[in-house]
This record gives sequence, C-alpha cells and structure tokens, in this order.
Amino acid sequence: MAQINVSLLSIDPNADPQQFQVEVVGEDNSKTTHNVSLSKDLYVKLTGGLKSSEELVKASFEFLLEREPKESILPSFDLSEIQKYYPEYETLISAN
Repeated sequence: MAQINVSLLSIDPNADPQQFQVEVVGEDNSKTTHNVSLSKDLYVKLTGGLKSSEELVKASFEFLLEREPKESILPSFDLSEIQKYYPEYETLISAN
C-alpha cells in the first residue's frame, strides 16, 4: 500500500483555500508530488469539522488510489474536482 504524506503549506491558518503538498510513495519507493487546495466550505461540508483538514486530504488520496495509480492523479488540483471524476466521492468521504 502507498504511503501518503500530507503537509500544510498555508502559513495563515485562516487562509481560504488552504494549500497542501501531498507526497505519495509507492511500494517500489517511487514518488509523486501533488499540490492540493481545499476551501473551508468544502472542508465543513465533508467533515462537519470532525476531522482535520490534513485527515480529509489524506482520506481523499486513499479514495483516489483505490481507483487509479498515483501517476494518474493530477499534479495540482482543488479537492472539489474529485467529485467531477468520481460522483460517489462526497458521499463516501462524508461517511468516513
């Protein structure tokens, strides 16, 4: 299973959207790096404030990696874009 490392890049904790860098390390030690943004509205919608934003980003990458290889994940995107490709995303992520 891939290792997912999430780092908050936003210096201001009140920044909207927040910016993250996600490194995905495969079992063969190959790596991909992704820059992800997350709006406060989407964060609240998906977590109700019950998870950290880093946990949401990590869970979102776990969701993506179940459906595609790490090399197919866009290098830069907003978390809201996942719903466009995978309509079940918000329902499944909200349930976790």
